[in-house]
Amino acid sequence: MLGSLRSIVQEVNSARDLPAVLRIIVTRVKQTMTTDVCSVYLRNVKKEFVLMATDGLNVEAVGRVMLTKGQGLVGLVAAREEPVNLDQAEAHPNFEYFPETGEERYSAFLGVPIIHQRKVMGVLVVQQVKGRTFDEGEEAFLVTMSAQLSGVIAHAEATGALVDIHSDAGPTEAKFMGVAGAPGVAIGRTVVAAPPADLRAVPYRRCDDIEQEVVFFLEALAQVRANVRLLGDELANRVNKEERQLFDAYVGMLDDASLGGEVMDRIRQNISAEYAWSEVILEHVTNFQSMSDPYLRERASDVQDLGGRVLAVLQQSNQKKIVFPENTILIGEELTASMLAEVPAGRLAGIVSVRGSSNSHVAILARSMGIPTVMGAVDLPFTKLDSREMIVDGYHGSVYSDPSRNLLLHYQDIVDEDLQVVRTLESLKDEPCETTDGHLIELWVNTGLAADAVLSLERGAEGVGLYRTEIPFMLRDRFPSEEEQRQVYREQLAAFFPHPVTMRTLDIGGDKALPYFPIEEENPFLGWRGIRVTLDHPEIFLVQVRAMLRASEGLDNLRILLPMISAIPELEIAQMLIMRAYEELVAEGRKIALPPIGVMIEVPSAVYQARELAARSDFLSVGSNDLTQYILAVDRNNTRVADLYRSFHPAVLRALKDVVDASHSQGKPISICGELAGDPTAALLLMAMGYDVLSMSATNLLKVKSVIRRVSLIDAHELMLEVLALPDTESVYATLDDAFKEVGLSRMLKPIVPINR
Repeated sequence: MLGSLRSIVQEVNSARDLPAVLRIIVTRVKQTMTTDVCSVYLRNVKKEFVLMATDGLNVEAVGRVMLTKGQGLVGLVAAREEPVNLDQAEAHPNFEYFPETGEERYSAFLGVPIIHQRKVMGVLVVQQVKGRTFDEGEEAFLVTMSAQLSGVIAHAEATGALVDIHSDAGPTEAKFMGVAGAPGVAIGRTVVAAPPADLRAVPYRRCDDIEQEVVFFLEALAQVRANVRLLGDELANRVNKEERQLFDAYVGMLDDASLGGEVMDRIRQNISAEYAWSEVILEHVTNFQSMSDPYLRERASDVQDLGGRVLAVLQQSNQKKIVFPENTILIGEELTASMLAEVPAGRLAGIVSVRGSSNSHVAILARSMGIPTVMGAVDLPFTKLDSREMIVDGYHGSVYSDPSRNLLLHYQDIVDEDLQVVRTLESLKDEPCETTDGHLIELWVNTGLAADAVLSLERGAEGVGLYRTEIPFMLRDRFPSEEEQRQVYREQLAAFFPHPVTMRTLDIGGDKALPYFPIEEENPFLGWRGIRVTLDHPEIFLVQVRAMLRASEGLDNLRILLPMISAIPELEIAQMLIMRAYEELVAEGRKIALPPIGVMIEVPSAVYQARELAARSDFLSVGSNDLTQYILAVDRNNTRVADLYRSFHPAVLRALKDVVDASHSQGKPISICGELAGDPTAALLLMAMGYDVLSMSATNLLKVKSVIRRVSLIDAHELMLEVLALPDTESVYATLDDAFKEVGLSRMLKPIVPINR
């Protein structure tokens, strides 16, 4: 059945809408499994399972037969959330007969749930007259088909396509999960940001005047046809006959009445020319890619290239000024800083990117701007969500399209409370971060952009615990020179002078790539990243260190931090190279002080050698984001295992305490610069553990200060001891929640996620 499965999936992917998908599924599954019936039941807004497509039952029953969870065999499958395989269906106590379906003569029954993100979306059923039990292979095939169907249905639900087939349904609220990129909540209207000539990123839009849109499309085709002919003529004497045939083929495709006809048919359904063209081209690309003949399969790239050429002309000729609403939620496949810059000042409320991680440049920029952001929302059908109402929950990494009134009210309360908290906390800017019993702890900030300095100083930052030096590298199309780096570093050091600035050496690899220095690995997080890259390329490391040292001349507030250290020799080699750069500059006559050199604790091996690392360095700094990921073996940017990434896991908390003890045993200071440091609940525990510095995003600084000023170190220490003895994350959360409520600090907790969604 493998070949049939691939064929069905290709047909499903090329289908235009959900009804077409359902028709393909029921028809092709019935043929492949040689059964008498295949049907699909989908859940409506009333949580009833409605017969939406069938091949074998009475078609007049479609849309009329409805079952609740647990009712009938279909309801049983939905309730149990697992396959039900019966050879005599009518004998089962859950069997319920619906005369309008005509199914009384079918004995064999196999139903599998259609589940997306733990929610039952529907049930896929096959039936047969002759009583028999479907074998394991058939059951596995149907489960696979339901998995393919689940994503399609989720997308249809999000875009409102289910409205067309559920006659009683209104706009449907849908939830999508991603990775929390920047904290906060945004409520607004979406604008799709798409790079030019990207066929897969064209926003779905309606056209105002159908006939005018058809004329516009035909004019664009004529223009591209003329351009291709001209290009072919210009290259006639420079390319061989076979290559010239490509231009002839392009012209032939543009002259093809069927290709243009398909597009015009869709335009006449009130769809914009750009979206109609992208749909048709992508369907033809899919068809070519599925062909067995290698030559024809290769033609898919030609069709895609031609499609991009026409789309570029359509977009250029139809440059309508994008209207950015007052509360713009910018969504796209892979957003860039330039896309953010296109939104007028004061109108960008939230950001959602299908690709990217919490360490992406856009996420870092969003945190510095205080814009709620969700990254890695891989299931979001962004092209179909233009001009839709949306909620962005940057606390939990969730996105809601077409939210219900109750959900809007819930999140509006969070927005209002966040604003009130910010206004209340502004008075704390110049106050010391001191507990009620006199314990002082320093609050530093994580930075990466020049703009971060202004906000950080406004919030009363006492230093920089992590300056991400990779940002200037990401903003260029080549490695920055020593002088270019020096100028950037000097700005940071001068902006925070006399406060210390901790500069992490180049930390690339994993999910942080440079376009001009690609690192392609099957498992990048366990691969060539951080200090491993720079030690293998000492020429890059030495130039960066020289730039840092030169930038610090006359200021002497630099600290150097080494990322991804997993063994003592890595530290020693890095120190040797730093000393070499320092001695070179001193020999050149520069008056530079040798800065403190620290080690970043991010991997389990560093936790167990923290004592030795502290003895050989000037300070330690914990990167809690990576440390959590490596201790729990959970990719923190993978939405499928997002629920398993828990910074309050007992193993993580105990590792954090062990590192503090190891560092202090050698008389060395220790800081923590991951997202955990900016969580007010975690900040209390970290302070009680003994961390000397908490470094965080500037937007969290005053919240953390407010909490620390409301408690005593003694009480925080007792809470820490209680938490460290707990066996699971849920118990930790519950204990911290109770403790915060007891002292009137519940408003500082991360907002509660709405239940049953």
